[in-house]
Amino acid sequence: MHPLQCVLQTQRWGPLASVSWLLLRTCRAHSSVPSTACPSLERQQEDGVRKDFSSRLASGPTFQHFLRSASAPQEKPDMEDPPPYLTVDELLGRQRKVYLETYGCQMNVNDTEIAWSILQKSGYLRTRNLQEADVILLVTCSIREKAEQTIWNRLHQLKALKTKRLRSRVPLRIGILGCMAERLKEEILNREKMVDILAGPDAYRDLPRLLAVAESGQQAANLLLSLDETYADIMPVQTSPSATSAFVSVMRGCDNMCSYCIVPFTRGRERSRPVASILEEVRKLSEQGLKEVTLLGQNVNSFRDSSEVQFNNAVSTNLSRGFSTNYKPKHGGLRFAHLLDQVSRVDPEMRIRFTSPHPKDFPDEVLQLIHERDNICKQIHLPAQSGSSRVLEAMRRGYSREAYVELIHRIRESIPGVSLSSDFIAGFCGETEDDHLQTVSLLREVQYNMGFLFAYSMRQKTRAYHRLKDDVPEEHSKRSATDLCGRNDGNLKVIFPDVEMEDVNNSEVKVRAQPGDYVLVKITSTSSQTLKGHVLCRTTLKDSSAYC
Repeated sequence: MHPLQCVLQTQRWGPLASVSWLLLRTCRAHSSVPSTACPSLERQQEDGVRKDFSSRLASGPTFQHFLRSASAPQEKPDMEDPPPYLTVDELLGRQRKVYLETYGCQMNVNDTEIAWSILQKSGYLRTRNLQEADVILLVTCSIREKAEQTIWNRLHQLKALKTKRLRSRVPLRIGILGCMAERLKEEILNREKMVDILAGPDAYRDLPRLLAVAESGQQAANLLLSLDETYADIMPVQTSPSATSAFVSVMRGCDNMCSYCIVPFTRGRERSRPVASILEEVRKLSEQGLKEVTLLGQNVNSFRDSSEVQFNNAVSTNLSRGFSTNYKPKHGGLRFAHLLDQVSRVDPEMRIRFTSPHPKDFPDEVLQLIHERDNICKQIHLPAQSGSSRVLEAMRRGYSREAYVELIHRIRESIPGVSLSSDFIAGFCGETEDDHLQTVSLLREVQYNMGFLFAYSMRQKTRAYHRLKDDVPEEHSKRSATDLCGRNDGNLKVIFPDVEMEDVNNSEVKVRAQPGDYVLVKITSTSSQTLKGHVLCRTTLKDSSAYC
């Protein structure tokens, strides 16, 4: 069998082998802050602060405040003026400890890093100990009913923790961030009185203010969606110092308006981050020694950076043949092919992936670029959702089964050995047995490397789900405690023994694989989701291309 090249992401399989590698991104706990020597005095001071704050909040902003806000735009100061009912000091975290929990897709992982970056700059500390937290923030998912039910259950657990909080300590504040906050805002505030703050996906900059308002004992919420917020100027804080890979958000929101999807309503309209900002983040990740980045967005390959005026008079979007959009043609801007080209040039030894794409945005130039660059992984996630043209039309997907299959053939011709994965929804409104059998036949015809299949879920306003590769099933095959694990170019898990090997650049030296190394592995056996084999040598991306 052909040797496969993979990058190590964990050192070895130990007792916690069933834990997903994404959990390794959790931030280390900060050192604890000494408690005050006089709790009663501290309570008196806090009560006085709250009364003063409440009186200022009740009076609200003046008419002059609104006039000042509506005046001609000026240069943005290093630190914006606080609202009239808060002081600069009240916006500071004062070393209160924040506990963050992330649910759902990779975009939520990235959002967690953005939220933490903002709070860290405001003087908060981070903890991995739930019991010592002063603030608990849940970054939530609203894609499927099960995801929301998980959060409701978690809130009941946290309610008991908040009730038992000692009066001698700082009151515990609980916040809901992300998609569920956006979709169920009124229900959360009314049903769960113990929730102190709500922040939608475009409101993370406002977290210091929301927490300051919550300190007065009032609920605070910011659920406004933005037409331009990309957090381009905020560098996400990597939550694991030992990580070998990272997610880089390149765009937010979606304009496709598929009939089953809630994303445009929970994450807003599509807008792209400036290319320069993305490249700066990728360079910093490369300097930190990371070996893989995944470009992230709800529809990442429809990327369009319109921040540079000189590129805004270009022709309209070039879609895949046989595909259409539900919105008016967009013109100009730097497109995904340009972004992918520039990112791949930052570090030839850093692997590049992207998710989640829409099939309509795979013109020939994108496919050719993936084929040409050694460090762009030959793996494409191509959500089909159904194999029936009738159902695809009802889903407002913008293509027929025939157009989708033609794209599959073109991809395989352009990128030999490409690894394909897809999403499917079963039981969509009006779907017949014949429609279902057409989906089954598409699965057999394409022979995907991996598929994610979910039952249609009827819910108010949502009616189904959209995924960014969340809830990937864990592999349950037995692994030795001395085995190492990585991911190959096709993003499949590869397990192999931890033994000495040759280095491709120095055959006289024997080495052992370390996290972040590229190694060639000869595959000897497979299971439904895992490849197993023995290691051949340590290599580089450039040298490994000669084997494949």
